[in-house]
Amino acid sequence: MPHVKSALGRPFGRLCQTGIQVALRRRATATCVTFAALACSLICRAGELTISVVDRDGHAVADVVATVTPSAGAPPAAAAAADPKSSVMDQRDLAFLPRVLVIGVGTRVDFPNNDTVSHQVYSFSPAKRFQLPLYKGEFHPPVTFDQPGLVVLGCNIHDSMVGYIYVTPAPYFGTTTAAGRLTLPRVPKGDYQVTIWSPFIADAPGSLSRTVHVEGDETTSFALAAALRTRPEPRPRRRDWEY
Repeated sequence: MPHVKSALGRPFGRLCQTGIQVALRRRATATCVTFAALACSLICRAGELTISVVDRDGHAVADVVATVTPSAGAPPAAAAAADPKSSVMDQRDLAFLPRVLVIGVGTRVDFPNNDTVSHQVYSFSPAKRFQLPLYKGEFHPPVTFDQPGLVVLGCNIHDSMVGYIYVTPAPYFGTTTAAGRLTLPRVPKGDYQVTIWSPFIADAPGSLSRTVHVEGDETTSFALAAALRTRPEPRPRRRDWEY
């Protein structure tokens, strides 16, 4: 059937098709502009949060866990880039490496033994109770930590070995560097609860948490009042196992 022509001599079918294509292109362009504006808004509203920890003599404290959780009414946070959902707790020179590991809930942790002797890793902690029979190398599959809480690690062969895995649901977390600082980029504007923890910190828990407001680049500092412990606590105790 021949096309019906318009007054301009163009077929109506072809004219309508061209109009639809133009409308779709305009809609696609508008959508891209909307997404670009939204992305710019989120980036512009994000800031950088730096957490600093010093002891009572003003010296930097390294390997301190810091978690940052949105307060009530704050915008929902995206999944933390610091949480890769897989991590490693190594064993070298009769020690866990790192001594303190902070991870998100649901993270899988590998426990390779790169030491010159065999180890038998275990945890009595309610957040994750497990035992890896005596081994060297990378014999065991990763362990999934699906509950928040502190997991204390020990070795059934070497009582001096102690390690910690801090499992958190917080969207932002990490540990302080040798300079006693942790910097978290791209934290959206809002109020957050910042909490720190270390097996060597003896200050009361109530003094280790505070609310901070992120507007741009913010820094919050914790000055400890009590002397650091010379020996980490808590420690693994095999008697807590229920055989």
